[in-house]
Amino acid sequence: MIKILPAITPAHFQEIETLANTIWREHYIPIIGKAQVDYMLDKFQSAKTIAEQVQNGFDYFLITFEDTPACYIAIKTEEEALFLSKIYVLSTYRGKKIAKAGLLFIEEKAKKQGLKAIRLTVNINNTNAIKAYEKIGFVNVGSLVADIGNGFVMDDFEMVKAI
Repeated sequence: MIKILPAITPAHFQEIETLANTIWREHYIPIIGKAQVDYMLDKFQSAKTIAEQVQNGFDYFLITFEDTPACYIAIKTEEEALFLSKIYVLSTYRGKKIAKAGLLFIEEKAKKQGLKAIRLTVNINNTNAIKAYEKIGFVNVGSLVADIGNGFVMDDFEMVKAI
């Protein structure tokens, strides 16, 4: 059974930090390297940073599968779109329709807010994720390169799904 729960407490933020450490090290080291993964985990995925992001308008959610934390999501409402900042699933839980449930949840949130689209960014070399997003209706609208400090950049595609 899949459950989507608001992440609002320090314990939730610590659980997300733990998930991020596992998911990112496994998935992103081959794509962007260990040094950048270490830096990004500290800068964007620590419990402290997540708490700050929540204070600045982001909403985080934990998704459990049979009561075990398996995924997390972060979203932020923008003027015309819902920005999907993060959706990450533990590799052992992929293929169980967890991400699909999360994306349907996000789409419903966007519709309830009267927004016209869901927007996200994805690393240009994360080909499996890009294909998955395209399969469910996201369109690549261009590339974005953002300097994130310490000599690192995020080299992403922006993808949008009209709703």
